[in-house]
Amino acid sequence: METFTIKDIARELNLSTSTVSRALRGSYEINPETKRLVMECAERLNYRPNPIALSLKGSASRAIGVIVPQIANYFFSQAINGIEAIAYNRGYHVIIFQSQESYEREMANVQQSMSRKVDGLLISLSSETSDVAHLQDVQDKGVPIVLFDRVSSQLNVTKVVADNFGGAFAATEHLIQSGRRRIAHLTIQPWLSITQERLAGYRAALEKYGLEFDENLIRYGTFGPDEVGPMVQELMHLESPPDAFFTASDRLAVGCLTALRQQQLTIPDDVSIIGFTNLNVADLMAPSLSTVVQPAQEIGQVAAERLIDQIERKHRALPIETVKIPTELIARDSTRLASGSTGLSGTYATKKPASV
Repeated sequence: METFTIKDIARELNLSTSTVSRALRGSYEINPETKRLVMECAERLNYRPNPIALSLKGSASRAIGVIVPQIANYFFSQAINGIEAIAYNRGYHVIIFQSQESYEREMANVQQSMSRKVDGLLISLSSETSDVAHLQDVQDKGVPIVLFDRVSSQLNVTKVVADNFGGAFAATEHLIQSGRRRIAHLTIQPWLSITQERLAGYRAALEKYGLEFDENLIRYGTFGPDEVGPMVQELMHLESPPDAFFTASDRLAVGCLTALRQQQLTIPDDVSIIGFTNLNVADLMAPSLSTVVQPAQEIGQVAAERLIDQIERKHRALPIETVKIPTELIARDSTRLASGSTGLSGTYATKKPASV
């Protein structure tokens, strides 16, 4: 496959190589029409920057570090796809690390990233991480950081997240509109930002419909494969058991579905279930699983764009902020209207943005 360079673009458009180079970098010195012509030509020739050549021009490594809890988690694999697409087009290598939900491994990943001289760091915190001093040290050294999905308020950095509150509100409201009143919430560690935001959305929906918040219906877990079954069994043996489950992750959703089947419960006649999940087989499960879908790839793309913006523009970069991206509720068979219930009055869209 033929490789084209900046010289080829310059020759094609009868421009100098320095003008083409500045246009590709988005320099304010180049007028918009020239930038457009250069970008169109680059796309037509399938031009891609050479990260090694770019790194030889200065001290930059043209590499960014990405630390995620688990690549096997479908959300994070989608997010990485988004990150790599942006990085590739901007001439950056991506070095991927997994913390495997371990605080110790996360710290080791950060140290390895720094030893490889990455230009910036994208990270989603492990489920064990409550202290972010290791990331503050990185920021103090002047290395740009962008947090995504699982974030910490202790760091003054740009954060890119889904609308966790809105998604949880929509999921809980959907269950209530389907005739459910005792809604259990299975979630992860209470110190994580996504846990707090989703729990707040859940509580707000209960309050809106005059339903009492019952702490006995909340269970906090980790990601152990054998953990969900005992939690579900304990909840179903309460004096007033739940008639619906709202789970906060992929693994919790699948584990809950399995545990309910093992107790010979029929879904959705006996109990409903909805998950905050990006499972690509949710519609193939039996019954098909209602979900709140996070725009994982978009989150990855936006996070990468914001990080590279900080790396290249430094003081002229966009201000530090939390970027919140809407989620989407997709109702399927697992939350079908309960038998004998008329639900609540009003209409309900089976696929709608989950925003409050």
